[in-house]
Amino acid sequence: MNRIKKILIANRGEIAIRIMRTCREMDILTVAVFSEADRTSLHVRYADEAYYIGKAPSSESYLNIDNIIKVARASNADAIHPGYGFLSENAQFAQRCLYEGIIFIGPSPEVIMQMGDKLTAREEMIKAGIPVVPGTRGSVSSLKDAFSSIHQIGLPVMIKATAGGGGKGMRLVYNELEIMQALRASRSEARTSFGNDEVYIEKYISSPHHIEFQILADQHGNIIHLFERECSIQRRHQKMIEETPSPLLTPELRKEMGEAAVKAARAVNYTGAGTIEFLVDEKLKYYFLEMNTRLQVEHPITERVTGIDLVKQQIKIAEGSKLEFSQEDICQTGHAIECRIYAEDPDNQFMPSPGKIHKISEPLGFGVRTDGYVYEGYNIPLHYDPMISKLIVWGDTREEVIGRMRRALYEYKITGVKTSIQFLERIMNNPNFVNGIYDTNFIEKNLHQLMKKKSVENIDDMIIIAAYINYLDKISRVQENRKEFVPAQSRWKKIPFINHF
Repeated sequence: MNRIKKILIANRGEIAIRIMRTCREMDILTVAVFSEADRTSLHVRYADEAYYIGKAPSSESYLNIDNIIKVARASNADAIHPGYGFLSENAQFAQRCLYEGIIFIGPSPEVIMQMGDKLTAREEMIKAGIPVVPGTRGSVSSLKDAFSSIHQIGLPVMIKATAGGGGKGMRLVYNELEIMQALRASRSEARTSFGNDEVYIEKYISSPHHIEFQILADQHGNIIHLFERECSIQRRHQKMIEETPSPLLTPELRKEMGEAAVKAARAVNYTGAGTIEFLVDEKLKYYFLEMNTRLQVEHPITERVTGIDLVKQQIKIAEGSKLEFSQEDICQTGHAIECRIYAEDPDNQFMPSPGKIHKISEPLGFGVRTDGYVYEGYNIPLHYDPMISKLIVWGDTREEVIGRMRRALYEYKITGVKTSIQFLERIMNNPNFVNGIYDTNFIEKNLHQLMKKKSVENIDDMIIIAAYINYLDKISRVQENRKEFVPAQSRWKKIPFINHF
């Protein structure tokens, strides 16, 4: 077993800090990398070492493989943890780590490449006997091919990029008049986002649930799942709220899908942490969607109901350890929900809201966890994903968790930038969500109601403004008083400011 002593985290923000916390508990040193825009970011201050890797654009910093490898070698890091996004599913990066003798905390380059291409992944699942959504067996290269495939599959269909994820390069087609424009738009976006304009076509499953199963697999052939996460509260294919257990699945279906997830991971000789993602239709029929060969944003809710630190397990697997538990050892305790907090304005078409945070008050109390990276005085940069934190709440029952999440969102106060907090509060109060009656179209179906501003929200804004005006007034009066009385000599010594942050 190769004991890891120092890990470079090739990422930023909350996920970098979250990984560093586990490393500190394991007595592993950490190395942060940062761009010009992230010089004052919290992950830079938290790490044992920090190195500049390039200008603000991610292409010149967090996606710059050469610069990251140079830092790993200069800092004598044993391993690199990629987090999620950026280079986490980049087979070339994993291969470069292997070539340089640096442990890549993730699956092999071959598996990343194999499962990163959605067409290849579909073929592997078909071979393994895992249900897949009906669609093309190869990429669609021309408009003629698209029309021919769609006639065979039947409308509506989804045109999807073969590479990447995050909803990029996807277009929904309801009628033949939309095919040409949708094909061009999907290929263009795929080319811009992933450098690969290949697309394929799948049958569109209306009103589906997006459910993923967490996988852990060691280097000795042991594979287990840690149950599911319901990820159907999405906007434009980007997740906003996740929960576990899913309010949709029956115990029988949960067992069947869990076994299918393990079978899928075994079919490609997977190692590390990852997820097998499924679509589940109204008749509770499930289909393989894709595999994410990395840690997921929403992994904390699985940690909360299973009691297993997934980052710790990733590191141990990378060191060559065997899994410490079997499938029979894993059970879910209680219920957990995660809300993603974005610096954006939902009441202005969800426009990003970068800028300086004036005040922040994070929720506390039993069953509440916040994974974030911003602080008072921090300037949120323009260049990266607007997610600034994740609010994770746990309780004995789903009803209890929803009540606790409402309370936590009420306590969560951020001024200086717009956030999604109040929008998430509205979802928590929506009767359909409360009753567990929702699918991936929930936000679109309920958008009019969710966009309504409640009077209490306006009152909260007015209270904050009034308090700030009162504060300025007090400062002004204190300054006026100082002008009237100036002591000949102060009896207080000047104490230098020391930043203990």
